[in-house]
Amino acid sequence: MPHTDHLPVVALLAVPESTASTLYGMYEILASAGRDWDLLIRGVPGESKIHSVIVSANGTRLRVSNGLWIEPHCTLAHCPPPDVVAIPDLMVAPEEDIRGRYPAEIAWLRERYAAGATLASSCSGALILAEAGLLDGEDATTHWGYCEAMAARYPATRVHPNRALVISGAGQRLVMAGGGTSWHDLTLFLIARLLGAEEAMRVARLHLLDWHHVGQQPFATLTRNRQVQDAVIAKCQEWIAQHYEQDAPVAAMERLSGLSERSFKRRFVRATGMSPMEYVHTLRLEESKQVLETTDLPIEAVANEVGYEDASFFGRLFRRKVGLTPAQYRKRFGALRKALAQGSAAAERRSTLQRRAPTPVTRARRGDTLHAQTAR
Repeated sequence: MPHTDHLPVVALLAVPESTASTLYGMYEILASAGRDWDLLIRGVPGESKIHSVIVSANGTRLRVSNGLWIEPHCTLAHCPPPDVVAIPDLMVAPEEDIRGRYPAEIAWLRERYAAGATLASSCSGALILAEAGLLDGEDATTHWGYCEAMAARYPATRVHPNRALVISGAGQRLVMAGGGTSWHDLTLFLIARLLGAEEAMRVARLHLLDWHHVGQQPFATLTRNRQVQDAVIAKCQEWIAQHYEQDAPVAAMERLSGLSERSFKRRFVRATGMSPMEYVHTLRLEESKQVLETTDLPIEAVANEVGYEDASFFGRLFRRKVGLTPAQYRKRFGALRKALAQGSAAAERRSTLQRRAPTPVTRARRGDTLHAQTAR
């Protein structure tokens, strides 16, 4: 560990449900501040400028959600007073009730916050902050798949599903990152707050970290499964999943339901949390993402494919809901899909060649022939 005098302290909280990749990823990036840039540029590592420790309730070795072991440095009671406490994501289901699961950790978080520490969470780690009551009356975010459950369980919290990073609380000392690799944003923000923007930029350049400025919107899908409590609305959901591109889809669902327009809309909202038209738009936009990723159809054709005659309306709606224009989305995620597909195809070709590989004798003969041809 680095010399701790005058260094800011970041405590990474480990619980059995922690995700090791995020915990150790944050630990490594924080430790690289001040250390690895000099190693890269001058060939000699510098001194780490942040003292990071992994802390747990009792300080003993614990096996976390993916089967890896985490070795905490200290217990809650013997942790150096942290400037920041960071909570990595939890491997729990969105609907899972965590009440009563972390009493010691929650008491410690409340104590640290009252003492002036900044509390930061990645992804579903925000659930612990909410359970501690620290997000009551505050803006917050978490992974998009947990936002609905978090808002329902903690109604005093203002949950922002589309934001990759939320800063709130007294003195702006509650910092939450959304899902996936937005913990990169969280870690860079913490480095900037503790050491300044220039050091954060060095770390970003060093690790090729990209700020997730568009938020979580491009990644979010229709997370609600077809509900079963209202059989009439469930039947409509099943139908619209196959016919969302048709004209007047809401009127068609109304006819299918056999309900009056007013009753149908009221029951649909109660069952799904969306108006019928919002639901249709969500299905259409999710399908348009797939079309944009997998085809080279013009944007106008994509709009028509999913049920929009007015391509300009489709473009405005897509931008508002997704945070990118259709062209920007295609450039970013279509290229990624192609790269992954090409990598998968190449791996399959290699596997096929290996299965068809000649015997060692034949390979040797081919090598001899090639060598002879080259010699000529």
